[in-house]
Amino acid sequence: MAESVVGFLIKQLSTLLSQESTLLGGLRPDVQFIKDELGDMNAFLRQAEAKEDNDSQLQQWVKQVREVAYDTEDVLDDFAIRFAHGDADGFFGRVGKIYNSIKNLKARHRISLEIKDIKARVVEVSARHQRYQSLYGTQEIGSSSSHVASADCDIRDQALLIEEAKLVGIDQPKKELISKILDDHSHLKVVSVVGMGGLGKTTLAKKVYDDAAVKKQFQSHAWITVSQNFQFKVIIKNLIQQLYEEIRQPVPPQVDSMDGIRLSEFVKDFLKERRYILVLDDLWTIDAWEAIKYVLPDCNIASRVVLTTRITDVASASCLTFHNFIHKMSPLSYEDSWTLLCNRTFQSNGCPSNLEEVCRKILKKCEGLPLGIVTMGGVLALKDKDKIDEWEMIFRGFGSEVDGSGKLDRIRKILLLSYSDLPHHLKNCLLYLSIYPEDHPIDVDEILGKWIALGFIEEEEGMTATDIAMRYLKELVNRSLIQVKETWDDGKLVNCGLHDFLREIIVLKSKERCFTTIATGYSTRWPDKVRHLAIHNFTGNPPQGFSSLKCLRSVETFGNEDSLTTSFLSKFLCGGPKFLKVLNLTGAELDNIPKEVFKLFHLQYLDLSGTRVKIIPKSIGQLQNLEFLILAETTIMELPVEILKLRKLRSLNLYGIGDYSNNFALWGFKSPDGIGKLTSLERLHNIEADSELHICSIKEEETLDLQHSVSPRLGFLTRLWLNGHLERVPEWVISLQYLGTLVLLNSELSEDENAIGCLGHLPNLVHLFLLRAYEGETLCFKAGRFQKLQRLDLVQFQRLKWVRVEEASMPNLQEFAIVGSKLMTGLPLGLQNLIGLKFLRLFDMCDELIHKVQNLDKQSEDYQTISHIPQVCTGHWINGDWKTEILSEKIGKG
Repeated sequence: MAESVVGFLIKQLSTLLSQESTLLGGLRPDVQFIKDELGDMNAFLRQAEAKEDNDSQLQQWVKQVREVAYDTEDVLDDFAIRFAHGDADGFFGRVGKIYNSIKNLKARHRISLEIKDIKARVVEVSARHQRYQSLYGTQEIGSSSSHVASADCDIRDQALLIEEAKLVGIDQPKKELISKILDDHSHLKVVSVVGMGGLGKTTLAKKVYDDAAVKKQFQSHAWITVSQNFQFKVIIKNLIQQLYEEIRQPVPPQVDSMDGIRLSEFVKDFLKERRYILVLDDLWTIDAWEAIKYVLPDCNIASRVVLTTRITDVASASCLTFHNFIHKMSPLSYEDSWTLLCNRTFQSNGCPSNLEEVCRKILKKCEGLPLGIVTMGGVLALKDKDKIDEWEMIFRGFGSEVDGSGKLDRIRKILLLSYSDLPHHLKNCLLYLSIYPEDHPIDVDEILGKWIALGFIEEEEGMTATDIAMRYLKELVNRSLIQVKETWDDGKLVNCGLHDFLREIIVLKSKERCFTTIATGYSTRWPDKVRHLAIHNFTGNPPQGFSSLKCLRSVETFGNEDSLTTSFLSKFLCGGPKFLKVLNLTGAELDNIPKEVFKLFHLQYLDLSGTRVKIIPKSIGQLQNLEFLILAETTIMELPVEILKLRKLRSLNLYGIGDYSNNFALWGFKSPDGIGKLTSLERLHNIEADSELHICSIKEEETLDLQHSVSPRLGFLTRLWLNGHLERVPEWVISLQYLGTLVLLNSELSEDENAIGCLGHLPNLVHLFLLRAYEGETLCFKAGRFQKLQRLDLVQFQRLKWVRVEEASMPNLQEFAIVGSKLMTGLPLGLQNLIGLKFLRLFDMCDELIHKVQNLDKQSEDYQTISHIPQVCTGHWINGDWKTEILSEKIGKG
């Protein structure tokens, strides 16, 4: 964590030195010295943090480095506030500048003293760094000590402690892997097992490796634990040792003096005539795989490599050829999880009825993680089965059990391996997720914006901040640290989440490092220097000193609708967290925005979703650094002209609430003339111009004139929503080469064979949703168009009488829904041409059509048209819900 804090600070110092050197004046040499010293220390911090749990002095030094970095960041942000220049002109503007210059003389003197104090502290910390460097650093930079490596092996050995009798849910994956290993493919084959720590990758690989049928098929066998601390020569010498032990011969003495190249050739020569199986357990990098791969000969005798990893990219890199195989580990099913818990806790005797409820609550925490279930079961097995309060205490004290002092310490260490392997910028991103309550869905667009606002994203030439942030998120998914919960049809991530065990660990990690704190009641003691505050379900009276949290960079609220009033927030913000960059007040009991908000110079992300705020005051123009303004689910209908002063605004999300029967009451707001001058704007009304765009009319009779009004910088859009009457589809829409999802609502396009057909030229369109978008009676999907379309929804085409699909149109369509087109009396013509169609849904259609489909004769033409579709479904809207019937079986029986 100190490494990530220092790395973040060095980036800020570099920016200050390069862009604000004039403002620094005489402070520049001291700032440069601080940056250089912290840079020197940062190289050692990763190793120091890996060892600090076992060395109290080293732990104290890491804490001091972190505190110096935090205090330096505070001084820099205060400097930015004091010396930022406004744009005021005229007499009052000149008077203001003179007044500010007098104030700034005092401020510069104070900041100068603070920087010199920090410099003195850096000198002291740096001296201790030199001592530790001489003690630890020589052997650790570039490779880790044998102590750390052996500790990692000890942790992984514990992952194999699930007794044979207790294994649950492993038979099927074991059978699948053995079949891949024992097939008759003659080339060297790699079988990769990938998944998060604790899922049982090592256990599964060991069961496969030890299987008698597998053993007898190979002449040579070796099991290598690779670990994060990859050292090529150590790994290869270990491999040679195992190979020679198996043939009961001593390792040739010259092996000890061989370099890496000679060792590689030695192993190749040994294995080239042998059919071998090699397990590489816990591989962390592609580079490690590439180094080991070079040693393994492929002599066409069906040798095999089994590889386990937490990193998806490593598994993919090892299985590039078609005959290789990747097995993705999944959490246990609920039934298997329950069986495993009962086996471990009650020795297969079943759960007593008085404990079933609390056991099921505990099981939910484990989320199908076998190591977590087995470890938790071991804790529960020691408890008195007649004292249910002891079992409830285990459930309530779940977090304390994984803090390093509880019974679940071993799973904490296993999961921390993944955290420790992260580069510093990803550590910040992961730790920030600790602000979210348990089981709270993490909105992807939302978290990307917060990471950007907090400065966690490192700039790269040619890429937007959003693209880089998404890459960070995908890397955390790739490392099995974040779970994908929901995606769009085009594969774009919508919601993600954390496993409960991992969440508890990062909550504790964040808390002990003053990175985040979670306040669940006013009695909570808040650390003075905490950087990020999450307020969960707050009630009661504020604690003493609640407004003294001057170091906060973010405040997030969850489930505080009754307590977070305008009065409370005014007191909280007054004289308090002046460095705030993120303020999320979703659902707060606010009628207006506290005036203190507009004094937050550094504020970059403001979320007022779900509040009762109706008016955005002119003071919004004071937030010169604001980049994200989220006003979703409010009754705000107009933005002041001062919004145009927000030159850095990149995301404006505003959609209102209203009567669902009136589609136009849901979305739309009046923007001031000239909003197009906000050149940094990437998102407008829940949109990203580089990925997503929503445009809506406010009134039903209004026509959207979009032929020339939209910026040409939209070429990379992947999703587009247009709500409102259109004369025709704008030409710029047809030019969107990357568009994957298109939604047209209330477009009311007039009958023309090209009105909808023109969309068929979009080369990457995957999902087309059309609601009241077409006024014609006939609709034809022409041959050769919609080549990548997978899902098509036609909703409430109230004049539509028939649809025709020509051959070679929509060749990849999988889902086709027609809803509310009651003038259609027959099935779409040419459905038989859609050979990949899996789902056909006919909802709220005329009775004649539904009766015809429900009573198809096997010899009829209509039967031949849809008999190839696996699922045909009809439905009617009854009492506020869809009543559906699946007809596939009836059709199949004829």
